[in-house]
Amino acid sequence: MRKLTHEELLARSVPPAEASTRPRTPVAGLLDNIRSLYNVGSMFRTSDGAFVRRLYLCGYTPAPPRGEIDKTALGATATVPWMHFRDPLAAVAHARADGMTICVLEHTTHGVPVYDIPPGKFPLCLVVGNELTGVSRALVDAADLAVEIPMHGVKQSLNAAVAYGVALFELMRILRGTT
Repeated sequence: MRKLTHEELLARSVPPAEASTRPRTPVAGLLDNIRSLYNVGSMFRTSDGAFVRRLYLCGYTPAPPRGEIDKTALGATATVPWMHFRDPLAAVAHARADGMTICVLEHTTHGVPVYDIPPGKFPLCLVVGNELTGVSRALVDAADLAVEIPMHGVKQSLNAAVAYGVALFELMRILRGTT
């Protein structure tokens, strides 16, 4: 075993010129009032890694161009399609018009572990909430389903960007099983 070179990694990736024409993963992310510019940048980079359909930046979630976002996004703001909506319910309406199931990543009375999402729920819009207060009540009420990441320690949640990454790549694993 050896570490791959930068050139070998580039050969495996989607060429930037083809990013707008290649089919994307049937998943979108909706960021609900994320405070940290660094979390937003991380979510852009994770979204690029999963080649998501789009990111919806909602409420006061900061939008590019911002140096702090660019620092952690490492160019992903140019490769991930994104839209900003002041009203997150307008973003939900846009995602629904695109045929997406609305899925909140939140602890709710009817939440299921993220790894139990049935393949028939795709395309899917994954909603991630504010670092302190989580997903807003309005978005929980508008959702078709809720998922959570089972926690086995003292803390009952992960950092918003980390939780987004865990859930997004679990969705990718589920999708791989359907092809």
